[in-house]
Amino acid sequence: MGFQAPRFRRFLGDSKGAAAAEFVLWLGLLIIPMASAVDVGIYAFQKMQVEMASQAAVQAAWKACDTAGKLPATKTATNCGADLTTTITTAAQSTSLGTGVTIASGSPVEGYYCTAADNTLQLVGATGVIGSPPTKPSPFTCATVVAGSTIAPGDYLQVTVSYSYAPVFSGVSIAELLTTPITKTAWTRLG
Repeated sequence: MGFQAPRFRRFLGDSKGAAAAEFVLWLGLLIIPMASAVDVGIYAFQKMQVEMASQAAVQAAWKACDTAGKLPATKTATNCGADLTTTITTAAQSTSLGTGVTIASGSPVEGYYCTAADNTLQLVGATGVIGSPPTKPSPFTCATVVAGSTIAPGDYLQVTVSYSYAPVFSGVSIAELLTTPITKTAWTRLG
């Protein structure tokens, strides 16, 4: 059997399925950006949840601490309610991320701070953690930060939480380049 030109021309002229073939070729290029968009969206949501977890933790500490005679909060494990660490951890894990949120090692941290002229907090004593409270500056004023100040420093507590993010579309998404674990620190003034 020899070469049959009319059948070959009919084969080349047939365009059935051409659109499907083009769609399959383009689909591969469209999946990567879509997967990346989904992963980046999930990352942004989880980052907001970690921020909420840190805020919930310091708010729970603030509510648990009786500022009349119970400060510093980190003086003993039971100075602010039943157990400050448990109170903070429970509050931090109350977001949709649940037990995936962890309290950073050495957190909470408490210290005496004064507000400088540029509205930043300046540490005026040594910081402390539970069982090792912060030390008060002597004299107990903000004079080292603001010359001539007679204002007493504020007692601030900070809590750092973290959450390990894992992309949904591992190996395809650019979300693997984003920072993990997601870490946030929140502050509250206790007194």
